[in-house]
Amino acid sequence: MPQLVDSFDFDGDGDLDFDDVRSAARKTWDGFLDFCFRDNVLEVAVGLIFATSFTAVANSLVSDIILPIISLLPFLSRNLEEKFLILRRGQHRSLIYNTVDQALEDGAVVWAYGNFIDKLMRFFLIAFGLFVIGKTYGWLANDNVIKRQVRCRYCRKYISDHAKRCFNCTSWQDGREEKNPEAAAASDNGS
Repeated sequence: MPQLVDSFDFDGDGDLDFDDVRSAARKTWDGFLDFCFRDNVLEVAVGLIFATSFTAVANSLVSDIILPIISLLPFLSRNLEEKFLILRRGQHRSLIYNTVDQALEDGAVVWAYGNFIDKLMRFFLIAFGLFVIGKTYGWLANDNVIKRQVRCRYCRKYISDHAKRCFNCTSWQDGREEKNPEAAAASDNGS
């Protein structure tokens, strides 16, 4: 059984000296540098920076370009997020509410369906924008970012289109078990 080291005594002489502390600090620093400058950590950091900037661009695209065009439809308006329905009036029953905030301040119970529709449209438009960017990148770089998935014939879970075996049920996708069922049964009985 391995024994735990109680101190920084690396040379085993029983006393703690400056070289032991310096060696421990050096190992800790080297471990920290390995962690910080490893490829995966840098890729994640760069990915987060790109994701933040892409979110700003995608929100601007949806808010400033696409939604104003969609708001020209007769049943929508520019301030879609301000569409609401009053379920119960507030304290001042004669007051006409122009905004959701006004109704909520008065104590009314509102159903803010416009805000939900606005968020839902933003989600689908950003998702479609990401899909188009992924397809464009795949076309330009010959690197397929959007991978097609199919269902396994046996367990019906989604797997890659190019998978030879299902990682869920481990069945062969090329039909090996079906081509020679006698050999599969013999191997099962023989083992």
